[in-house]
Amino acid sequence: MKFLAAALASLFVIVSSSAHSEEPKGESGGKSVLSLNEARTVAPALEKYTQDTLLGDLWKRPGLSPRDRSVVTLAVLITRNQTSEMPYYLNAALDNGVKPREISEMITHLAFYSGWGNAMSAVAVAKDVFAQRGIKADQLAAASPQLLPLNEAAEAQRASRVEQQFGSVAPGVLQYTTDVLFRDLWLRPDLAPRDRSLVTVSALVASGQVAQIPYHLNRAMDNGLTQAQASEVFTQLAFYTGWPNVFSALPVAKDVFEKRPH
Repeated sequence: MKFLAAALASLFVIVSSSAHSEEPKGESGGKSVLSLNEARTVAPALEKYTQDTLLGDLWKRPGLSPRDRSVVTLAVLITRNQTSEMPYYLNAALDNGVKPREISEMITHLAFYSGWGNAMSAVAVAKDVFAQRGIKADQLAAASPQLLPLNEAAEAQRASRVEQQFGSVAPGVLQYTTDVLFRDLWLRPDLAPRDRSLVTVSALVASGQVAQIPYHLNRAMDNGLTQAQASEVFTQLAFYTGWPNVFSALPVAKDVFEKRPH
């Protein structure tokens, strides 16, 4: 039953070696559970949409680089614990220019934003991909690097605002939010602040956490994500998180875009 569930889930992001000429870059060793030929025996229309729309159009759109599309897609798969498709997309990400240390940092970051179990499941898949590609420990993010400088004023403002709202509810959460997330995790240098924000926004949309999107989408744009790129992120997310999750997020994104200075 577990295999059947994984196989059915994988139909929604099917890629295979039989369709490499139509795939986004990333052909090294990443075959998914089902081939497009196998999908055709169950859902011919899905196979057609995969070939024509997902692989033939979405991944070729110019509004977002293949590297950024890989970052967004991997963030979704890790957040939703969709491990059957991870080998292909990990290889695609590496071929599209995402560094091993950046993938290492994405997994670490998402432990906080999608849960430890999902991150550990991603580690189990990534270790095999890294081994197959000869990726060594010196290519990974260090456990305790020299952190990026902290914007003390902005962090003090954020911490004060959250303290006023939730300080009496869960002081332990606030302590870890300040000490571990914003004074440590977000300052780790092996994932650029823009990419860290991109991962976070993707995870929030993938998990339906709409209330957290305004802060993190604004932070992403402060970190260098343009409005045009953010718009294309939502387009990518529609295919990998489903239309309802994206349409729930779009009113929030619209409000963020309208309120930002032009």
